[in-house]
Amino acid sequence: MTATEIAVEIAGWAGATLILLGYLLITAGKLTGQSPVYQWMNVVGAAGFVVNGWWHGAIPSAALNVIWMMIGALTLWRIRRRRRGSSISAI
Repeated sequence: MTATEIAVEIAGWAGATLILLGYLLITAGKLTGQSPVYQWMNVVGAAGFVVNGWWHGAIPSAALNVIWMMIGALTLWRIRRRRRGSSISAI
């Protein structure tokens, strides 16, 4: 196995771990869907799946995870915008 192949597998397993851990934390009530930590876990986890899926030719899986990443990124942007708005109004 080459270094690239190992990196691709690590990216896939790390992505799976992050997404599953995020799901565990949200179902256990430790995080919410509006938690930046939860959303970052999804974005980074999906990125790992995109790399792994693309490498292995699993294009539907890679495409799904690109959309998953975009949803997480949009949510992070909305969270940040909301927090900036509330900090400005508090001044």
